[in-house]
Amino acid sequence: MEDDNKYIRFDWAAKRMLRDKANFGVFEGLITVLLNEPVHIVEILESESNQEEPDDKFNRVDIKARDSKGEIILVEIQQARELYYLERVLYGVAKTITEHISLGDKYDKVKKVYSISILYFDLGQGADYLYHGQTSLVGVHTKDTLKINTRDKGLIKIKTPEEIFPEYFIIRVNEFNKVAKTPLEEWMDYLKSGHIKADTTAPGLQEARQKLQYLKMDKAERRAYDRHIDNIMVQNDVLDTAKMEGRAEGKAEGRAEGRAEGRAEGRQEGRQEGKRSVAAKLKAMGIDSKTIAQATGLTNKEIDSL
Repeated sequence: MEDDNKYIRFDWAAKRMLRDKANFGVFEGLITVLLNEPVHIVEILESESNQEEPDDKFNRVDIKARDSKGEIILVEIQQARELYYLERVLYGVAKTITEHISLGDKYDKVKKVYSISILYFDLGQGADYLYHGQTSLVGVHTKDTLKINTRDKGLIKIKTPEEIFPEYFIIRVNEFNKVAKTPLEEWMDYLKSGHIKADTTAPGLQEARQKLQYLKMDKAERRAYDRHIDNIMVQNDVLDTAKMEGRAEGKAEGRAEGRAEGRAEGRQEGRQEGKRSVAAKLKAMGIDSKTIAQATGLTNKEIDSL
């Protein structure tokens, strides 16, 4: 892609630019496409990576926002694999719900939360690039869906659990391999390759074309952005190389032993050696032990000994 048609990656924009109200339109566009209804962001709320720090980590970005209906939207962009990722997503949603209701408030103050995970690593097994989860209460025998009576402004209204419980979206960016035709596919194309059609009508992407151009950044911002991209490329290359080395070493040692125990032990040792190789290279890049542990599964003690 030529520099005059080069757009800033969404993870960088989310950390540095989309928190500015003037750029909410880009963020709103992605949420609108996912929810299939117009969404208007009122404010960006405090979250773990709102604050910019000299040692900002490039492998995770998160945004927490409130829309015009008072509902809360969590967007997390993750570069590197993390153990127990789904458990952390659940914890994040639960924490958000409790943070935004005051002690003594009635439960009608509980806000619905949308959790959106944009992942650039392999999360389990599945053929799709987008997964969506909602909670429904279905009759065990009758198969009907339970609806709840609730009072709002003196009126009795009927709600379904889907209107109250959190919704989850898992976007597996690396699994997208289509020609972009729909608004969702155009967004996936941008998330994966940074490409935006000149004639796009997808919500948010026309704003992205105008506001997220690489050449509109000043020199210092471009240098920081280029380092960010380099770090991601190095990390991905190191992880991929280590995986291949680990598999190769495991197979070689297993063949040398010629026994099932030898093969299993060889594979395990090969994987461990691969993890240690990854950790050593990431440590040499100045990445902190916590991030290395998340990427490799090694303990802090093992990392410190490298």
